[in-house]
Amino acid sequence: MDAGKAGQTLKTRCSAQRPDVCRWLSPFILSCCVYFCLWIPEDQPSWVAALVKCLPILGLAGFLWVVCPGGGYSRLLQGALLCSAVGDACLIWPGAFLPGMAAFATTHLLYVWAFGFSPLQPGLLLLIILASGPYLSLVLQHLEPDMGLPVAAYGLILMAMLWRGLARGRSAGWGALLFTLSDGVLAWDTFVQPLPHARLVVMTTYYAAQLLITLSALRSQMAKTD
Repeated sequence: MDAGKAGQTLKTRCSAQRPDVCRWLSPFILSCCVYFCLWIPEDQPSWVAALVKCLPILGLAGFLWVVCPGGGYSRLLQGALLCSAVGDACLIWPGAFLPGMAAFATTHLLYVWAFGFSPLQPGLLLLIILASGPYLSLVLQHLEPDMGLPVAAYGLILMAMLWRGLARGRSAGWGALLFTLSDGVLAWDTFVQPLPHARLVVMTTYYAAQLLITLSALRSQMAKTD
């Protein structure tokens, strides 16, 4: 197929997909609006608060199930989103912080699996370690002894996810970067010192990150059908 025909085919496919994409992203957008409009105080944990927080992520999982059915990449992203929803619910209650962190660690491992290891780009991993390592070390200095190992392990898994997301590039890379920023702000606000508007920064970057990673499934699906 020549370049002109390939471009026309891609344009036609994108135009045909756009209505479905917009329609099935509506639950995510509306549930995000509900979350930010209600803005339930963090000192009032409840199942309602957990549901409101999880709904945008469940909306993205439903989006993938409808718009990108089948395919290993899409299934791995759906699994990661469901683990994220579990983590979101756990973090509503301070006593469930460790289970929530474990759920998000599983999320990142599924993202690493989905993003794959080609191209490998070991130099990118070195840059991430050099940039993120000192930050993680600083956070670890403010932890109770029993929290050091879980947080360190989570930090390393997060670095791996960022590495593979950036190596994959495009929306997956931007999503991985925003997810890392969200977790970095959350860690500082939780363990080091409170930051102004931390929750707003954490949640906006988090939802944007999950959306961008989810949208990377469209590119994966398009590449497979070419």
